[in-house]
Amino acid sequence: MAALLVQGCVAAAIPVVAGGLVGRTKLQDRNAKRELKRDRAAARLAEAKGLPRPAAMADAGTVPGSMQYLYGSGEAAALDVQAYTALGDYLVGLPADRSIGHDVPSVVIARGSPLEAPRFVPCGDKPLAIVFDIDETAILNLGYEADAARRGETFDAARWADWERTGAGHVAVVPGLLEVIKMARAEHIAVVFNSNRSVAHAAETAAMLDGVGLGPVVHGDTLWLQGDAGGTDSGKDARRWAIAAKYCVVAMSGDQLGDFSDLFNTPAMTPAVRRAAVGGRMLSLMWGHGWFMLPNPIYGTGLKGDFDTVFPPSTHWTPTPIPAAKEK
Repeated sequence: MAALLVQGCVAAAIPVVAGGLVGRTKLQDRNAKRELKRDRAAARLAEAKGLPRPAAMADAGTVPGSMQYLYGSGEAAALDVQAYTALGDYLVGLPADRSIGHDVPSVVIARGSPLEAPRFVPCGDKPLAIVFDIDETAILNLGYEADAARRGETFDAARWADWERTGAGHVAVVPGLLEVIKMARAEHIAVVFNSNRSVAHAAETAAMLDGVGLGPVVHGDTLWLQGDAGGTDSGKDARRWAIAAKYCVVAMSGDQLGDFSDLFNTPAMTPAVRRAAVGGRMLSLMWGHGWFMLPNPIYGTGLKGDFDTVFPPSTHWTPTPIPAAKEK
């Protein structure tokens, strides 16, 4: 009798369990479809801050693999620390060299100079300075990028402007930078920022940098933004030359080649030409010796090229067919 009761209880429970499974399955299906929809939308992320984004997301929920790497991985943090440790090492001794009369080299390419044989703005006796890009070089825009990934939308200029105005409490300093800035200022080397953030939000950007320990900065002296120095586009050379007119710029750091020279972004600079240029006879000497590059797989001028541009036809490979197993 007890067995029958138990069997009856189990039998009675089967519809309930089955119903629960069906309900959960439907819910999982809806969630999967919703996530797929978000993933597809996020894979269409086209531009950020006026620059191209990668076309596809990693298969990892709604967070693109490039964002997982830059904002979440120890590998990206290690590259940041490596770059800024090298920058700190490079700065050591420069003030002492100058104090005993040695020439200190500028790293700002002079107006009219070609990349193939660069000439640099002379330093004279101008005070020493280092110049940093801001976004993804000095700070990580965690709040903005999380919102972009969650929405799965293309770049929105109004949302970015709102971020510049209100996002100060949702950023993080790039690993390794604070130590370099403290050391530079202790050696009386000015810290200057050259960013494509809007001049209309100069006060908010200055407050953000100060709030995370990278300030203080003074707009027009140690903070330069898009719209300063007569510029209206994202090119930075006009601002660089304005900075170099006052300072001997001994180091620059950025996450785009345009953070070092606008010459990298001319129409003639195809992906292959740009890639070759950074390893040229003269420019290869700059990396780690005045120019310091940080990783950014999220957006930027480096995210270009069709299949045959990225993978030249001469490199295409076809696997050898695996012979079919012989029947016994």
